[in-house]
Amino acid sequence: MERRTIGAAALEVGAVGLGCMPMSWAYSTSEQSGEESLRAVHAALDRGVTLLDTADMYGPFTNELLIGRVLKERRHDAFVSTKCGLLVGEQHIVANGRPGYVKRACDASLRRLQTDWIDLYQLHRADPEVPVEETWGAMAELVAEGKVRALGFCAVGARADHRSRAGAGGIHAATIRQLERVQGVFPVSGVQAELALWSREAMGTLLPWCVSHGVGFMAAMPLGNGYLSGTLTPGGGFETDDVRARHPRFTAEMMAANQPVVAGLRRVAERHGATPAQVALAWLLAQGPQVVALPGTKKERWVTENAAAAELRLTPADMAELGALPAARESWE
Repeated sequence: MERRTIGAAALEVGAVGLGCMPMSWAYSTSEQSGEESLRAVHAALDRGVTLLDTADMYGPFTNELLIGRVLKERRHDAFVSTKCGLLVGEQHIVANGRPGYVKRACDASLRRLQTDWIDLYQLHRADPEVPVEETWGAMAELVAEGKVRALGFCAVGARADHRSRAGAGGIHAATIRQLERVQGVFPVSGVQAELALWSREAMGTLLPWCVSHGVGFMAAMPLGNGYLSGTLTPGGGFETDDVRARHPRFTAEMMAANQPVVAGLRRVAERHGATPAQVALAWLLAQGPQVVALPGTKKERWVTENAAAAELRLTPADMAELGALPAARESWE
Protein backbone atom coordinates (compact mmCIF):
# COMPACT_ATOMS: atom_id res chain seq x y z
CA MET A 1 0.00 0.00 0.00
CA GLU A 2 1.06 3.59 -0.63
CA ARG A 3 2.78 5.09 2.41
CA ARG A 4 2.14 8.57 3.76
CA THR A 5 3.95 10.67 6.35
CA ILE A 6 2.57 11.80 9.69
CA GLY A 7 3.88 15.31 10.17
CA ALA A 8 6.78 16.63 12.17
CA ALA A 9 8.02 13.24 13.33
CA ALA A 10 8.07 11.97 9.70
CA LEU A 11 6.48 8.67 10.66
CA GLU A 12 5.23 6.55 7.77
CA VAL A 13 1.84 4.83 7.68
CA GLY A 14 -0.39 3.23 5.07
CA ALA A 15 -2.59 5.73 3.22
CA VAL A 16 -5.66 3.95 4.61
CA GLY A 17 -5.73 3.26 8.33
CA LEU A 18 -8.16 1.46 10.62
CA GLY A 19 -10.44 3.23 13.06
CA CYS A 20 -10.89 0.70 15.86
CA MET A 21 -13.66 2.48 17.78
CA PRO A 22 -16.55 0.44 16.25
CA MET A 23 -15.10 -2.70 17.78
CA SER A 24 -16.18 -1.69 21.27
CA TRP A 25 -17.73 1.79 21.35
CA ALA A 26 -20.54 3.86 19.78
CA TYR A 27 -21.73 1.12 17.44
CA SER A 28 -23.40 -2.20 18.24
CA THR A 29 -21.30 -4.19 20.71
CA SER A 30 -23.36 -7.38 20.55
CA GLU A 31 -20.27 -9.40 19.53
CA GLN A 32 -18.45 -9.59 22.86
CA SER A 33 -15.65 -12.12 22.30
CA GLY A 34 -13.69 -9.80 20.03
CA GLU A 35 -12.74 -12.60 17.64
CA GLU A 36 -14.38 -10.88 14.68
CA SER A 37 -12.52 -7.67 15.47
CA LEU A 38 -9.22 -9.49 15.92
CA ARG A 39 -9.57 -11.03 12.47
CA ALA A 40 -10.24 -7.57 11.07
CA VAL A 41 -7.11 -6.09 12.68
CA HIS A 42 -4.91 -8.93 11.44
CA ALA A 43 -6.39 -8.56 7.95
CA ALA A 44 -5.62 -4.84 8.05
CA LEU A 45 -1.97 -5.38 8.94
CA ASP A 46 -1.67 -8.07 6.26
CA ARG A 47 -2.80 -5.51 3.65
CA GLY A 48 -0.52 -2.67 4.69
CA VAL A 49 -3.14 -0.88 6.80
CA THR A 50 -0.63 -0.06 9.50
CA LEU A 51 -2.26 2.80 11.42
CA LEU A 52 -4.49 1.42 14.18
CA ASP A 53 -6.42 4.25 15.83
CA THR A 54 -7.87 3.66 19.29
CA ALA A 55 -8.42 5.55 22.58
CA ASP A 56 -8.53 4.78 26.26
CA MET A 57 -12.18 5.91 26.49
CA TYR A 58 -13.44 3.44 23.89
CA GLY A 59 -15.19 0.78 25.93
CA PRO A 60 -13.89 2.37 28.11
CA PHE A 61 -10.52 0.60 28.05
CA THR A 62 -11.68 -2.55 26.24
CA ASN A 63 -10.63 -1.25 22.81
CA GLU A 64 -7.02 -0.86 23.87
CA LEU A 65 -7.10 -4.30 25.50
CA LEU A 66 -8.31 -5.78 22.22
CA ILE A 67 -5.62 -4.07 20.17
CA GLY A 68 -3.06 -5.20 22.73
CA ARG A 69 -3.87 -8.82 21.91
CA VAL A 70 -2.71 -8.16 18.33
CA LEU A 71 0.28 -6.02 19.27
CA LYS A 72 1.60 -8.76 21.53
CA GLU A 73 2.23 -10.76 18.36
CA ARG A 74 2.73 -8.06 15.70
CA ARG A 75 4.01 -4.88 17.31
CA HIS A 76 6.46 -4.06 14.53
CA ASP A 77 3.77 -4.38 11.85
CA ALA A 78 1.61 -1.69 13.39
CA PHE A 79 1.60 2.07 13.91
CA VAL A 80 -0.38 2.65 17.10
CA SER A 81 -2.34 5.82 17.72
CA THR A 82 -4.24 6.22 20.97
CA LYS A 83 -5.71 9.13 22.90
CA CYS A 84 -6.05 10.57 26.37
CA GLY A 85 -7.98 13.42 27.95
CA LEU A 86 -11.58 12.19 28.19
CA LEU A 87 -13.21 10.36 31.10
CA VAL A 88 -16.39 8.35 30.70
CA GLY A 89 -18.87 8.77 33.56
CA GLU A 90 -22.31 7.32 34.12
CA GLN A 91 -24.04 10.36 32.63
CA HIS A 92 -21.40 12.49 30.92
CA ILE A 93 -18.03 12.44 29.20
CA VAL A 94 -15.70 15.01 30.73
CA ALA A 95 -12.27 16.32 29.78
CA ASN A 96 -9.25 15.89 32.03
CA GLY A 97 -6.06 17.60 30.92
CA ARG A 98 -4.23 17.69 34.23
CA PRO A 99 -0.56 16.79 33.67
CA GLY A 100 -0.50 14.14 36.38
CA TYR A 101 -3.54 12.45 34.93
CA VAL A 102 -2.11 12.49 31.40
CA LYS A 103 1.01 10.68 32.54
CA ARG A 104 -0.97 8.06 34.45
CA ALA A 105 -3.25 7.59 31.48
CA CYS A 106 -0.29 6.96 29.19
CA ASP A 107 1.16 4.32 31.50
CA ALA A 108 -2.22 2.61 31.69
CA SER A 109 -2.57 2.65 27.89
CA LEU A 110 0.89 1.12 27.50
CA ARG A 111 -0.10 -1.74 29.82
CA ARG A 112 -3.37 -2.40 28.02
CA LEU A 113 -1.74 -2.21 24.59
CA GLN A 114 1.07 -4.56 25.73
CA THR A 115 3.72 -2.31 24.22
CA ASP A 116 6.65 -0.23 25.36
CA TRP A 117 5.82 2.75 23.15
CA ILE A 118 2.93 4.58 21.50
CA ASP A 119 3.64 5.87 18.00
CA LEU A 120 1.18 8.79 18.11
CA TYR A 121 -0.35 10.00 21.37
CA GLN A 122 -3.31 12.29 20.78
CA LEU A 123 -5.06 14.75 23.05
CA HIS A 124 -8.66 13.67 22.66
CA ARG A 125 -10.07 16.96 23.89
CA ALA A 126 -8.59 20.05 25.54
CA ASP A 127 -9.70 20.55 29.13
CA PRO A 128 -11.26 24.02 29.54
CA GLU A 129 -10.07 24.06 33.17
CA VAL A 130 -6.40 23.47 32.31
CA PRO A 131 -4.24 25.62 29.99
CA VAL A 132 -3.68 23.45 26.93
CA GLU A 133 0.03 24.25 27.06
CA GLU A 134 0.27 22.49 30.44
CA THR A 135 -1.42 19.37 29.11
CA TRP A 136 0.74 19.39 26.00
CA GLY A 137 3.88 19.92 28.06
CA ALA A 138 3.14 16.77 30.03
CA MET A 139 2.62 14.88 26.77
CA ALA A 140 5.95 16.22 25.47
CA GLU A 141 7.65 14.82 28.56
CA LEU A 142 6.32 11.41 27.58
CA VAL A 143 8.19 11.76 24.28
CA ALA A 144 11.37 12.65 26.15
CA GLU A 145 10.88 9.54 28.31
CA GLY A 146 10.63 7.32 25.26
CA LYS A 147 7.05 6.24 25.94
CA VAL A 148 5.65 8.15 22.96
CA ARG A 149 7.15 8.87 19.53
CA ALA A 150 4.96 11.80 18.40
CA LEU A 151 2.00 13.92 19.50
CA GLY A 152 -1.33 14.57 17.84
CA PHE A 153 -4.41 16.67 18.40
CA CYS A 154 -7.91 15.30 17.99
CA ALA A 155 -10.74 17.59 16.87
CA VAL A 156 -13.31 14.80 16.45
CA GLY A 157 -16.49 14.77 18.48
CA ALA A 158 -16.61 18.41 19.52
CA ARG A 159 -20.18 18.33 18.23
CA ALA A 160 -20.68 14.66 19.06
CA ASP A 161 -23.73 15.25 21.20
CA HIS A 162 -25.34 17.13 18.28
CA ARG A 163 -27.01 19.60 20.59
CA SER A 164 -24.91 22.54 19.43
CA ARG A 165 -25.15 24.05 15.99
CA ALA A 166 -22.19 26.36 16.40
CA GLY A 167 -20.94 24.99 13.11
CA ALA A 168 -17.82 23.09 12.16
CA GLY A 169 -16.19 26.31 10.96
CA GLY A 170 -16.26 27.74 14.46
CA ILE A 171 -15.06 24.47 15.95
CA HIS A 172 -12.16 24.33 13.52
CA ALA A 173 -11.20 27.94 14.17
CA ALA A 174 -11.06 27.19 17.89
CA THR A 175 -8.99 24.09 17.21
CA ILE A 176 -6.49 26.08 15.16
CA ARG A 177 -6.08 28.56 18.00
CA GLN A 178 -5.27 25.67 20.33
CA LEU A 179 -2.89 24.17 17.78
CA GLU A 180 -1.02 27.45 17.50
CA ARG A 181 -0.59 27.51 21.27
CA VAL A 182 0.72 23.96 21.63
CA GLN A 183 2.94 24.19 18.55
CA GLY A 184 5.20 26.50 20.51
CA VAL A 185 5.59 23.87 23.26
CA PHE A 186 6.22 20.78 21.13
CA PRO A 187 5.60 20.09 17.42
CA VAL A 188 2.22 18.72 16.40
CA SER A 189 2.64 15.71 14.13
CA GLY A 190 -0.98 14.87 13.39
CA VAL A 191 -4.48 16.31 13.57
CA GLN A 192 -7.54 14.10 13.49
CA ALA A 193 -10.87 15.55 12.40
CA GLU A 194 -13.95 14.64 10.42
CA LEU A 195 -13.55 14.88 6.66
CA ALA A 196 -15.70 13.10 4.12
CA LEU A 197 -17.33 13.79 0.79
CA TRP A 198 -20.55 14.86 2.51
CA SER A 199 -18.77 16.74 5.31
CA ARG A 200 -16.06 18.97 3.84
CA GLU A 201 -15.84 21.83 6.35
CA ALA A 202 -12.27 20.93 7.36
CA MET A 203 -11.08 21.75 3.85
CA GLY A 204 -11.76 25.43 4.48
CA THR A 205 -9.41 26.05 7.38
CA LEU A 206 -8.14 23.02 9.31
CA LEU A 207 -6.68 21.04 6.41
CA PRO A 208 -4.92 24.13 4.95
CA TRP A 209 -3.42 24.80 8.39
CA CYS A 210 -2.04 21.26 8.47
CA VAL A 211 -0.61 21.64 4.97
CA SER A 212 1.11 24.92 5.77
CA HIS A 213 2.60 23.55 8.99
CA GLY A 214 3.68 20.16 7.68
CA VAL A 215 1.20 18.33 9.89
CA GLY A 216 -0.48 15.07 8.93
CA PHE A 217 -4.27 15.06 8.65
CA MET A 218 -6.09 11.91 9.76
CA ALA A 219 -9.58 11.94 8.33
CA ALA A 220 -12.10 10.48 10.75
CA MET A 221 -15.52 9.24 9.61
CA PRO A 222 -14.44 9.23 5.94
CA LEU A 223 -17.42 7.04 5.05
CA GLY A 224 -19.94 9.13 6.96
CA ASN A 225 -20.47 6.54 9.71
CA GLY A 226 -21.14 3.97 6.99
CA TYR A 227 -23.64 6.01 5.01
CA LEU A 228 -21.34 6.68 2.05
CA SER A 229 -20.79 2.96 1.60
CA GLY A 230 -24.28 2.72 0.13
CA THR A 231 -25.06 -0.31 2.30
CA LEU A 232 -27.51 1.39 4.68
CA THR A 233 -31.23 1.49 3.94
CA PRO A 234 -33.23 4.61 4.89
CA GLY A 235 -35.62 3.62 7.65
CA GLY A 236 -33.76 0.36 8.27
CA GLY A 237 -33.13 1.28 11.90
CA PHE A 238 -30.17 0.68 14.20
CA GLU A 239 -29.61 -1.24 17.40
CA THR A 240 -30.17 0.79 20.57
CA ASP A 241 -26.47 0.89 21.46
CA ASP A 242 -25.57 2.27 18.02
CA VAL A 243 -24.84 6.02 18.08
CA ARG A 244 -26.52 6.41 14.69
CA ALA A 245 -29.88 5.67 16.28
CA ARG A 246 -29.67 9.17 17.82
CA HIS A 247 -27.75 10.98 15.06
CA PRO A 248 -29.58 13.71 13.09
CA ARG A 249 -28.15 12.47 9.81
CA PHE A 250 -29.58 8.99 10.32
CA THR A 251 -33.27 9.60 10.73
CA ALA A 252 -35.23 7.87 7.97
CA GLU A 253 -36.11 11.29 6.52
CA MET A 254 -32.51 12.53 6.36
CA MET A 255 -31.12 9.26 5.06
CA ALA A 256 -33.59 9.48 2.20
CA ALA A 257 -32.76 13.18 1.63
CA ASN A 258 -29.03 12.40 1.39
CA GLN A 259 -29.41 9.64 -1.20
CA PRO A 260 -28.17 11.93 -4.02
CA VAL A 261 -24.70 11.75 -2.46
CA VAL A 262 -24.71 7.94 -2.55
CA ALA A 263 -26.15 7.99 -6.08
CA GLY A 264 -23.26 10.17 -7.22
CA LEU A 265 -20.73 7.81 -5.65
CA ARG A 266 -22.40 4.87 -7.38
CA ARG A 267 -22.16 6.54 -10.78
CA VAL A 268 -18.42 7.04 -10.44
CA ALA A 269 -17.94 3.60 -8.88
CA GLU A 270 -19.62 1.89 -11.83
CA ARG A 271 -17.16 3.50 -14.24
CA HIS A 272 -14.22 2.08 -12.27
CA GLY A 273 -15.64 -1.30 -11.27
CA ALA A 274 -15.38 -0.14 -7.65
CA THR A 275 -17.73 0.35 -4.71
CA PRO A 276 -19.15 3.65 -3.42
CA ALA A 277 -16.99 3.30 -0.29
CA GLN A 278 -13.84 2.91 -2.35
CA VAL A 279 -14.69 5.99 -4.39
CA ALA A 280 -15.37 8.01 -1.23
CA LEU A 281 -11.98 7.00 0.19
CA ALA A 282 -10.15 7.61 -3.10
CA TRP A 283 -11.69 11.10 -3.27
CA LEU A 284 -10.41 11.76 0.24
CA LEU A 285 -6.88 10.54 -0.47
CA ALA A 286 -6.80 12.78 -3.54
CA GLN A 287 -7.10 15.85 -1.29
CA GLY A 288 -3.36 15.77 -0.64
CA PRO A 289 -0.41 13.56 0.32
CA GLN A 290 -0.68 14.54 3.98
CA VAL A 291 -4.20 13.02 4.26
CA VAL A 292 -4.68 9.55 5.77
CA ALA A 293 -8.14 7.97 5.79
CA LEU A 294 -9.39 6.31 8.98
CA PRO A 295 -12.47 4.26 8.10
CA GLY A 296 -13.74 2.37 11.12
CA THR A 297 -14.97 -1.21 11.04
CA LYS A 298 -14.78 -4.51 12.88
CA LYS A 299 -15.40 -6.69 9.81
CA GLU A 300 -12.64 -8.23 7.71
CA ARG A 301 -14.75 -7.81 4.57
CA TRP A 302 -14.81 -4.02 4.88
CA VAL A 303 -11.14 -3.86 5.86
CA THR A 304 -10.25 -5.59 2.60
CA GLU A 305 -12.53 -3.36 0.55
CA ASN A 306 -11.28 -0.17 2.19
CA ALA A 307 -7.62 -1.11 1.75
CA ALA A 308 -8.14 -1.57 -1.99
CA ALA A 309 -9.31 2.06 -2.24
CA ALA A 310 -5.69 3.17 -1.94
CA GLU A 311 -5.10 1.81 -5.45
CA LEU A 312 -8.07 3.59 -7.06
CA ARG A 313 -7.15 6.66 -9.12
CA LEU A 314 -9.98 9.03 -9.96
CA THR A 315 -9.90 11.20 -13.07
CA PRO A 316 -10.25 15.00 -13.02
CA ALA A 317 -13.77 14.51 -14.38
CA ASP A 318 -14.56 12.14 -11.50
CA MET A 319 -13.26 14.65 -8.98
CA ALA A 320 -15.31 17.46 -10.51
CA GLU A 321 -18.47 15.34 -10.47
CA LEU A 322 -17.93 14.30 -6.86
CA GLY A 323 -17.07 17.84 -5.81
CA ALA A 324 -20.43 19.03 -7.12
CA LEU A 325 -22.37 16.67 -4.88
CA PRO A 326 -24.27 18.30 -1.99
CA ALA A 327 -23.14 18.30 1.61
CA ALA A 328 -25.00 16.24 4.19
CA ARG A 329 -28.41 17.43 5.25
CA GLU A 330 -29.37 17.03 8.88
CA SER A 331 -32.68 17.02 10.72
CA TRP A 332 -31.99 20.32 12.51
CA GLU A 333 -31.86 22.22 9.21
